[in-house]
Amino acid sequence: MDKQKIKQSIQRFGGAMFTPVLFFAVFGIIVGITAMLKNPLVVGEIANADTTWFKVMDVINVGANAVFKQMPLLFCIGLPVALAKKQSARASLEAFVIYVIFMYFVSTILMYWGPTFGIDFLSEDRTSGLATIAGIKTLDMGIVGALLISGISVYLHNKFFDKELPKYIETFRGSPLVVLIGFVAMLPVAILACIIWPQVQHGIANVQTFLIGSGGVGIWLYTFLERLLIPTGLHHFIYAPFLYDNAVVAGGIKAYWVEHLTEFSTIHDSLRNIFPQGGFALTGMGKMFAPLGISMALYKTALPEKRKKILSILIPVLITAVFTGITEPLEFTFLFVAPVLFLVHAFLSATMAAITFAFGITGDFSLGLIQNATLNWIPLWPTQWQSYLIQIVIGIVFVGIYYVSFKFIIEKMNLKTPGRELTEETKLYSKDEYRAQKGKETAANPHEILAKNVLVGLGGAENIVDVTNCATRLRVSVIDPKLLKAREYFSEIGAHGLVVNDKAIQVIIGLTVPSVREEFEKII
Repeated sequence: MDKQKIKQSIQRFGGAMFTPVLFFAVFGIIVGITAMLKNPLVVGEIANADTTWFKVMDVINVGANAVFKQMPLLFCIGLPVALAKKQSARASLEAFVIYVIFMYFVSTILMYWGPTFGIDFLSEDRTSGLATIAGIKTLDMGIVGALLISGISVYLHNKFFDKELPKYIETFRGSPLVVLIGFVAMLPVAILACIIWPQVQHGIANVQTFLIGSGGVGIWLYTFLERLLIPTGLHHFIYAPFLYDNAVVAGGIKAYWVEHLTEFSTIHDSLRNIFPQGGFALTGMGKMFAPLGISMALYKTALPEKRKKILSILIPVLITAVFTGITEPLEFTFLFVAPVLFLVHAFLSATMAAITFAFGITGDFSLGLIQNATLNWIPLWPTQWQSYLIQIVIGIVFVGIYYVSFKFIIEKMNLKTPGRELTEETKLYSKDEYRAQKGKETAANPHEILAKNVLVGLGGAENIVDVTNCATRLRVSVIDPKLLKAREYFSEIGAHGLVVNDKAIQVIIGLTVPSVREEFEKII
């Protein structure tokens, strides 16, 4: 495999990790609301532990917590959705079965030979290196193990799913063959996991000690890298071990915060003293406040005659970024035409998180306004309102800093951000204008229309090798990149951007990308 294919695979792998995260925002809201309604400080004595109200809220809370308790399973099943080249539903089922086989192999090996690998299988201590996943007591490899096994499963699926077999064993063709090969492969993989992973756990423990003691510098560096690596898709490898795995707390920051939210809401102390690890979940500061300053600067620096059109682009991506924390659609409006702005964005976002931490504020502020309010501000307001007012002031100040910085750099360097193009060819058309201009698109399905237009922009069906998607991007391999239309074409048809790495193409679609991919595959 050449370097380009390796890079493309890594990008797809990183992007695919985001798919299960979409569940966490939804159920995090439910967990946050029910945690608030279980808190006597918020709703009074009706929320005492012996009341029916408390029990009902607790039932709902536990149900919503399911996605946090079974995160490895979600990541295992979610990965093939983006990476499987065919029959992604079958690939997800195969990954689940192979992952369960792997966990049972590891569980039984450790039951018999645990001390050989430095593991006490009978221990119930949370620091034992063990975890219970889908009812199986096994080695705690978190989402790393789930993604590793799922990645192997996807590879086997892509290679052997369509393998022709002799007539007398043809019944084993497809998923049974993939799982059978996976069964054989999992035994040596399980043995290697038992040998290697306890050493990794020891290393993680050392990293945890370092990061907890690194203070604001560690928070700044973490947030800077998490933002800076977004274009490569490798930012997932920065935040995932902290938010969803055991890098700083058992089970990850998100699960730990939710689990202890009721307890934290009763403590009158600095949040940094209560939960210092939550400093690594302050990336949401740059998701709630930065988009406001960025959007204002992009609008202000646009040519006067184009401000109305640029506003129609900015409003939806601004709302998405601020309320949900999904910032890619906004960031991709300037990332590829003015990468220096993205560097400034990463720097300012990291600085905002570090300053917020310096004022003693932590928690689960990793996404947008909806989650951040329901998991932080609402349930903890009675005891932490002063800290949260300071946090909001910091955010508002940085809105101004973002605006001034972006406006100055755009004008000083004459950057061609959206709305500043001088030629008619780079005009940003609305979808209606584009359809009227082309006179071709009359179908009622907007996903089908976008898929057809994207296909035209990529050189037609004959130029497509394969297509997958992550949470927001359509990822396509093409035969001849010279057949691609200009970036402006993709903006005109309603895409948010285009990334070209030789024959590996990414078309930035947004959260509707699964529907667009489905229509795209129907056409080709």
